[in-house]
Amino acid sequence: MTTRETTDGTGAVAGLLLAAGGGRRLGGRPKALLPHRGRPLVEHAVRVLREGGCATVHVVLGARADDVRARASLAGCVLVDNPDWKQGMGSSLRAGLDSLAGTGARAALVSLVDQPGIGPEAVARVLTTYEGEESLASAAYDGVRGHPVLFGAAHWAGIAATATGDRGARAYLKEHRQDVALIECGDVARPFDIDTEADLTHLE
Repeated sequence: MTTRETTDGTGAVAGLLLAAGGGRRLGGRPKALLPHRGRPLVEHAVRVLREGGCATVHVVLGARADDVRARASLAGCVLVDNPDWKQGMGSSLRAGLDSLAGTGARAALVSLVDQPGIGPEAVARVLTTYEGEESLASAAYDGVRGHPVLFGAAHWAGIAATATGDRGARAYLKEHRQDVALIECGDVARPFDIDTEADLTHLE
């Protein structure tokens, strides 16, 4: 898969993986460490971003971050600690976007660790919409917005200002819905979440 570079070649679209959740409805098992295909789920999510075309991957850690670092093979990733992870996904999104400042990245491709049904095909499809720092695009499933989501750097400050609780970028995307390119991915991905014990059947 070819890496998506910026139009002037000086930077890249960075993958931003939100993997800080504590798995409250899973008995307090951090989602990053759930076993999938014999390895921690976070490894699978990183591989999806890389195979989909992200040159660099920043991983936001929170719950049992030290255990994740010790047990998961995340070589080459930028690991970002979010001490406020209990406040919800919004805090992880803010931490991740902040970690991209000054890196040369001009867009972030955001994905969630607990969506193993979304593979590199969906990532690559959303990445094709990249057109610079004003880019704003989202995967869609039967017309409903989902992940991954592409945020050009021009949007980062606005997203960070509105990312609270578990809403993430939802408020910002709603406010700018006329600017969001929806990229249908329902034919190549399944957007289920691993939230409860019953959802663990999706893992292998």
